[in-house]
Amino acid sequence: MTISIPSHLLNNPLITFGRGIPTYAEVKPEHIDPAISFLLTQAESAVQNATASSTACTWNALAEPLEDATESLGRSWGVISHLKGVADTPELRSAYGVMLPQVTAFFSSLSQNLALYEKFKVLNMSAQFSELTMAQKKVIENSLRDFRLGGAELSEEEKPRFSQIQDEQANLGKVFSDHVLDATDGFVHVITNQAELIGLPDDAIAAAADTAQLKNVKGWAFTLHFPSYYPVMQYSETRALRELMYQAYVTRASELAPQFTNGKLEWDNTENMLVQLRLRDEEARMLGFKNYAALSIAPKMANTVTEVDQFLGDIAQKSKPFAQKDWDELQEFAKTELKLQDALQPWDIPYCSEKLKQARYSFSENELKQYFPLPKVLEGLFGVIQTLFGVKINQADLPTWHADVQSFSVSNEDGEIVAYFYLDPYARPGKRSGAWMDDARGRRELANGEIQIPVAYLVCNFAPPVKVDGQLRQPTITHDDVITLFHESGHGLHHLLTQVGALGVSGINGVEWDAVELPSQFMENFCWEWEVLEKMTAHAQTGKPLPKALFEKMLAAKNFQNGLGTLRQIVMSLTDWRLHSTFDAENAQGKAVLEVSRKIAAEFNIIPQPEISRWINSFSHIFAGGYAAGYYSYKWAEVLSADAYSAFEEAAKLSGSVLDSDTGKRYRQEILEVGGSRPAAESFKAFRGREPSIDALLRHGGLVSN
Repeated sequence: MTISIPSHLLNNPLITFGRGIPTYAEVKPEHIDPAISFLLTQAESAVQNATASSTACTWNALAEPLEDATESLGRSWGVISHLKGVADTPELRSAYGVMLPQVTAFFSSLSQNLALYEKFKVLNMSAQFSELTMAQKKVIENSLRDFRLGGAELSEEEKPRFSQIQDEQANLGKVFSDHVLDATDGFVHVITNQAELIGLPDDAIAAAADTAQLKNVKGWAFTLHFPSYYPVMQYSETRALRELMYQAYVTRASELAPQFTNGKLEWDNTENMLVQLRLRDEEARMLGFKNYAALSIAPKMANTVTEVDQFLGDIAQKSKPFAQKDWDELQEFAKTELKLQDALQPWDIPYCSEKLKQARYSFSENELKQYFPLPKVLEGLFGVIQTLFGVKINQADLPTWHADVQSFSVSNEDGEIVAYFYLDPYARPGKRSGAWMDDARGRRELANGEIQIPVAYLVCNFAPPVKVDGQLRQPTITHDDVITLFHESGHGLHHLLTQVGALGVSGINGVEWDAVELPSQFMENFCWEWEVLEKMTAHAQTGKPLPKALFEKMLAAKNFQNGLGTLRQIVMSLTDWRLHSTFDAENAQGKAVLEVSRKIAAEFNIIPQPEISRWINSFSHIFAGGYAAGYYSYKWAEVLSADAYSAFEEAAKLSGSVLDSDTGKRYRQEILEVGGSRPAAESFKAFRGREPSIDALLRHGGLVSN
């Protein structure tokens, strides 16, 4: 479909990029309203055409033109959403907020359009349906399901309220995210006495000096951005500093948050969470579900609410003895070796854990970090991808939104570019925390037969390069950061290597939410293989690769405190699950959400939750990130990913390498290329030849008794 662009929009970068790459740096807040308003009009016109009686109920006449219009709107809105995540400003946030209700209302009305629903039902029952590709059939089937879940079968009296619920939820999610970002950006602790820096690595001190300079203060400035916050918790010998930073971090976006320099305390998410839970519960009941958890799993692999609850409880039961052992050892070490005078406090745990790890395995995370310069890590990552999946990755020159951002092309065996991706590696003000992959453009076969190749964003928040003695030191990242990078690249590969031509099930689109983490968690396993690490490490000063002896220590420490780590994930997953399955949101008041998190922690966790902790107030995954009643999917997919990786371990016994290209080819064909065009369970069985087993996960995690 060719869009006729009005003259006043010809220089609008949110319109003129068409199917190309937007010039991100040229996008201004004032471009948003006119661009999105125009694209909304185009999309609404496409819906009217689709529902007209003269429009045939065929793929080419119905589904494809509708996909055209909604993709144009979705891609431009995606650019804005992306910029809000990586380059937020008050002006951008305001312009985004103005248009958010209208965009939400359109997609809500689309899913409720009964006439459109009827058209898709006719197409589904028509003779042409059997002639469609597997992917096209899946798009139609998913669309019918989404119409039902989107309220198409509600009465005309109910639909306005259902639309209002979607609008309110979208706005509350935005506000929740804004609060967390503002609370994170709003805290700065300045140190002027160098003695208080004892224990901190040189690069953390240099980064704090750079931050102080940016903030126009003397000394060293520490923030709640993870690359600044966590080294303090892990290495600082100053217990009072660790306590101060911990309390600021776990009270973000709550009523206990520290008084910020601008005197604002309105970033409290307590009421926001309650309202979101009430709206989700109301939405579920309107659609005939008992609760939001039941609604959530309707398009997922899991079959029942009880199944998920039992799945999480089973892993908790298996990991709890190991977690108790971890905790007992840490307390004993803190008391006898570190001579901690009183009980181990939450702000002591990362510090004492690092000391115990060093004592037990004779290396520190900071020592290990020096072997992982980011350019060398990328070289190693790309080597793994190229060996396993038969592609070539090269530097590209796409327009970006920040000087730190890199772009790359992905080419097939014939040298043809099949995808592009961006890497935005470093933390900075105005960029939300965490790491994620997002869809910049999906793969699609166009009406003229051309292929629209996919583009992905890979976003991380590593510590940026710092100056030491006046010289810019090449950026090094922790091994945990390496794992994060491999994780996000797994998502990226799922999006970039698809061979599906129907956008709705291309790449990660249409993949069940509790299976979408399979490719990402699968890639993490390579971060523990000597044949991979040997080629992707080079000491920042000497250039020498990681010594085999240090690797052996690192491998021995792989599952250090994994019992505690697993239980932490289970507590977060169960908190999410119970809030959406058994929580009485309608009658809850005050700090009821916090109390649920405390109750679950008391039941399942080993480490007592401190009274001050308000971690739930910054749990963006479920209140702003799309994981509501879905956080369990990390563990669910981890079962799939560990089992999938065991196929490479089995191949290595014959070929001598986990980078087995034959197994990689099968994985690419059966998992990555098919995207969401068939159920994830079928894709897994096609690759493994059987149903998934939890055994590999427990073995990899050291959660099996000898």
